[in-house]
Amino acid sequence: MNLRTVIPGDAKTAAKRANAANWREILDKIGPELEEQGRVCDREGTFVSSNLTLLQRLGFFALGVPAELGGGGADFAQMCAMLRAVGRWDGSTALTLSMHSHQVMVPEWKRRTMGAPTEGLLKRVAEEGVRLVSSGGSDWLPGSGRAERVDGGYKITARKVFSSGSPEGHILMTSAVYNDPEKGPQVIHFPLPMKSEGVKVLSNWDTMGMRGTGSNDVEIDGVFVPDAAIAATRDPDVWHFLFHLISMLAMPLVYSVYAGIADGIRENALEQVRKKRSDPALLMAVGEMENAYVTLNLAHAAMVECGNDKPSEETTNKVMTLRNLTGKAAMDVASKALDCASGAGFFRAAGIELRFRDMQAARFHPLQDRVQQFYSARMALGLSVNG
Repeated sequence: MNLRTVIPGDAKTAAKRANAANWREILDKIGPELEEQGRVCDREGTFVSSNLTLLQRLGFFALGVPAELGGGGADFAQMCAMLRAVGRWDGSTALTLSMHSHQVMVPEWKRRTMGAPTEGLLKRVAEEGVRLVSSGGSDWLPGSGRAERVDGGYKITARKVFSSGSPEGHILMTSAVYNDPEKGPQVIHFPLPMKSEGVKVLSNWDTMGMRGTGSNDVEIDGVFVPDAAIAATRDPDVWHFLFHLISMLAMPLVYSVYAGIADGIRENALEQVRKKRSDPALLMAVGEMENAYVTLNLAHAAMVECGNDKPSEETTNKVMTLRNLTGKAAMDVASKALDCASGAGFFRAAGIELRFRDMQAARFHPLQDRVQQFYSARMALGLSVNG
């Protein structure tokens, strides 16, 4: 049965479908369909729209919203496990969902631990099917874009890159730099409706891997943002609490996707190996892949545990080090999988080629390897991380 044709589209009803107890059972049923459609989108370079629509109708976009607010009530570890399971079927679908999901889990954490008034946003995700788009990976500590002070708020001009899910997103969670005459440059954070006049999603996402994520640039041309919409203000290039929180929650969610891709590519490789006559060289290649896979699982499990910590310089150091180890181990699994499958893995039909390309995106999320090592070195030496 094709679930795309029978699942009702009402977001409020659908949000109650996937919950902390049944999401895996649902994914087991629709996974092959996600994989098939993901391959089509990869070949055509098109957005994984129908996969995401299906997942939203089944409640996965609201899975991390507390049950009392209309969501699925999944905790952080369950959200990581869910994204890993989706990643096993299709990387682009999982990565796009992860970018929305971390923007859900941050206000969920603030509400649960700080009593922050984030119920409104979380309810909109559950009841209205609001999809969140993040520009954080491109902005990071420096911020980007220009904010000009006008009566009652700011006029924003910017171009935000790597905006995954932008073709069908509803709210862009972003920032811009305001040159305050007294304090100097200040980064202001705000939500921006994607349908605002002056917001344009460009069609420039044409890449090696993750071709279905729709991570286009978003152009913001003189859009007004009222003072009441400003969620935070901070100094640029300085580690702020917000970024320690994002590091702690977003990175394990995002890298769960790459762990899931590794699950899939390992399965593809073993399937090819079983068709061959075993010899010592082939068995050694499989053993190398298995070693890399164990390393991945250990690093990823430790990374997910970071979600139970408190945002701090120390937690960021730990989670970003594990981001490095998890990403490298996942890419190592992908490389060893190609060795195991040999020539057969070079054919698209084997499933390895697509997953290998998608895996390369693990290099590019913050903190990238050299920056992470710089941060860890400063921590080890007792130096300021803002140096």
